[in-house]
Amino acid sequence: MMPTKIHPALIGFTVLVFLFLVGPLVIVFGAAISDTTYLTFPPQGISFRWFENIFAIDAFRRTILTSLQVAFIATFLALLIGIPAAYALNRHRVQLPAWLSTLFVLPVLVPELVLGFSLLKNLAFQFNAPIYLSLVIGHTILILPYVIRVISASLASFDFSIEEAAISLGSPPLKTFFTVLLPNVRSGVIAAFILAFITVINDVSISIFLTGPGLSTLPIQLLAHMEQFFDPTVASVSVLLMVLTVAVMAIVERTLGLTFLAK
Repeated sequence: MMPTKIHPALIGFTVLVFLFLVGPLVIVFGAAISDTTYLTFPPQGISFRWFENIFAIDAFRRTILTSLQVAFIATFLALLIGIPAAYALNRHRVQLPAWLSTLFVLPVLVPELVLGFSLLKNLAFQFNAPIYLSLVIGHTILILPYVIRVISASLASFDFSIEEAAISLGSPPLKTFFTVLLPNVRSGVIAAFILAFITVINDVSISIFLTGPGLSTLPIQLLAHMEQFFDPTVASVSVLLMVLTVAVMAIVERTLGLTFLAK
């Protein structure tokens, strides 16, 4: 059988798409290593001092820790709520009302700016919640629909007769949930964790309403820095966020393999 010859136009189109996706990342990285005191591309000289400047500025150090803490806590809470919710929606889809699944996607349908303003009005003004607690609750609400949707996609292909067989053989329902069901949807749980964590780390729309004096997240601090300075530190922070994203994906690839998540 003769191999199929790829048309040159298709190769050219693929290269253009690749450049369109990778081009902005190359520009940001080039601006981050520039030796100038202002953002420019191509870089004028090579210097990594702007990466050092991120950790030299106290505000960036604090907001990096805050963003990581909020991301981990919000993702954990979203998984804690989302896994049982996705299980109930798929296991008892006949008994549950049809509108219930739509209820969990409402935060996605509502624009994030509207959602952020609503959270500000209710959490900060009406209930006078602390800033840190508001950030955690707000981001948990934001990522909960993604968690439920991703895990539901894994549960859609799960044969619940396996769970029923385990229970009929004497396994308690709770033990069956953790030893039979969860291992079978582990890929969905990990994918949901990655998506939720990265979403919280990079979120601006919710954080800009819920941050306050003395407590901010990294994206909001980045915006505040840009109001006063136009140096390559901004690009360096962006590169740092990209590296963090790649590191999370690399850890998953190292431990499970990205092909495992595609199952």
